[in-house]
Amino acid sequence: MIKDIRDAIDKHATLYLFSYENMRSQKFKKIRMDFRKTDVEGKSSRIFLGKNKLMQIALGRGVEDEYAENLKEVSKRVSGSVGLLLTNKPHDEVETYFANLLEEDFARAGSISPRKVVLTADMVSNFPPNMVEQFRGLGLPVDVKNGKLEFIGGKEGHTICKDGAELSAENCKILCQFGIMLAEFKVKLVCRWNSMDGSFDDEL
Repeated sequence: MIKDIRDAIDKHATLYLFSYENMRSQKFKKIRMDFRKTDVEGKSSRIFLGKNKLMQIALGRGVEDEYAENLKEVSKRVSGSVGLLLTNKPHDEVETYFANLLEEDFARAGSISPRKVVLTADMVSNFPPNMVEQFRGLGLPVDVKNGKLEFIGGKEGHTICKDGAELSAENCKILCQFGIMLAEFKVKLVCRWNSMDGSFDDEL
């Protein structure tokens, strides 16, 4: 991986460090495909996701071991869920692409809810009565009345999660059943480094 990163640095004009949230392999596959397309010189971009320590070694951690001038500045910022993009695409094209990249997704267990979610009696009644046991197993207080699902006691609503609450596996399954997406898949560009002059910019 270290050799591959350094080879890519030699072959591309710009290196970006990016961070990501709510990663899904399918969604990231689209980014890889978009940047795999060749540029006017017939070169495609390279994306690296992997162990942060290996990325830091490839870039160099200080003046004495950085692979090229100012790559130590990128290395300092390699922390958490991050990756590298090596590309020959123009800066404005790359930065506009990621600025517009925001997709809603279903939340995973353990994530924090960004808002309160309340299911209404009408929402529950849209499901077939044979779902009653499945919903009860997920903690929904439902029953069947007159051939329809409803909340026990005739309640008009039931709170699934509150703003800032940690979501359980059951919460996430219920949200998925009702098509409620609380997560956002997004990628943020942390900094940019140019191979031509070694310039570094972390205000993108």
